[in-house]
Amino acid sequence: MLRTRRLRKADGIRRLVRETKLSVDDFIYPLFIEEGTNIEVEIPSMPGINRYSLDTISKELDEVVALRIPAVLLFGIPSKKDDEGSETWNDDGIMQQAIRFIKEKYPSLYVITDVCFCEYTCHGHCGIIENNDVVNDATLVNLAKQTISHANAGADMVAPSGMMDGAIAAMRDALDANGFVNLPIMGYSVKYASAFYGPFREAVDSAPSFGDRRTYQMDPSNRDEAQREATFDDQEGADILMVKPALSYLDIIRDLKNNYDRPIACYNVSGEYAMVKAAAEKGWIDGERVMMESLLSMKRAGADIIITYFAKEAAKILQDNRN
Repeated sequence: MLRTRRLRKADGIRRLVRETKLSVDDFIYPLFIEEGTNIEVEIPSMPGINRYSLDTISKELDEVVALRIPAVLLFGIPSKKDDEGSETWNDDGIMQQAIRFIKEKYPSLYVITDVCFCEYTCHGHCGIIENNDVVNDATLVNLAKQTISHANAGADMVAPSGMMDGAIAAMRDALDANGFVNLPIMGYSVKYASAFYGPFREAVDSAPSFGDRRTYQMDPSNRDEAQREATFDDQEGADILMVKPALSYLDIIRDLKNNYDRPIACYNVSGEYAMVKAAAEKGWIDGERVMMESLLSMKRAGADIIITYFAKEAAKILQDNRN
C-alpha cells in the first residue's frame, strides 16, 4: 500500500520535505509617520500598530533592525492637506524628512515610499478631482514631482499605490531624466477596490470625503483584468509587481507568478491583520498559528515579497524556531 504518511511521522522528516519556507527576508514592514512631535498613538483597529512622529520612532526602528527585517514601507501623515496633495512634493515634507532620518540613522534599512495622494488631499482621493472623479493625466504630472522629491531625499524604492493609468511610465521617465536610472519601482499592479482596507484609512486619515475608489481600483470579480494590469506595469518598467490585498487574491498571486519574469509582491492588508487580531483577542483562534499559516499561504501561492503588519511578530517566531 502507498503510505504518504511515512513522510509525516516526525518533525525531522517534515522539515526535510517541506516545500515552502518562510523567512524574515520575505518581509516588508509598513510604518506610519505623522508630522508633529511626541506622537506615539496606537491605531484602535490595528492593535500593536502605531502612528509615530520622527522623535518617537527610533524604538520601533531599533526593533525592526534587531529582527533583521530588511525593508520598511513608509506612509506619511501630513499636518496640512489641500486639493492637489502638494505636500507630497514638498522637499521638507514629512515623507522626505522621514526618508532622510532613516537613511542617516539606520543605513542598513531599505526604504520604500508610498507614492500617492490620498493621505495628503482634503478630499481623500488619489489625485486631482474634476467633476467628482480623479483626472488621470493631470495626476500623473504631480505623481512625477512626488517621485523625484522622494528620490532626492534618498528613497531606495518608490511604490505608486494610486492605480492611475500610465503611472509606472510617468515615474520611470521622470526618474531616468533626473539621473535616477537605478532606482526601482514596485507597482501596485493589481489593486482591488477592497473592503479589507478599512483600518488603513483610519490609520492615515484617508477615507474619501465623497464616493469611493472603484473608478480606479479593480473590481474584485475580475481575474483576467489582473493580467492586463500587470502586463501594462511590466511593459512600462515596473521592477516588482504587487497584488493587493493578499488572502482573498491568492489565485491572482499565482497567476502573476506563472506569467511574469519579475519578483511578485503581495500586501497583507490592514483588514486581514485586524480580523486575526480581533478573533485571537476573543480566544476564537490561535492568533500566532493563523498568522503564520496565512503568511505561508501567500508564499506558497507565489509571493516573493510579503508586505505585512505581522512582520515583527512573525520575525520573532522565525528567529525562535531557528535558535
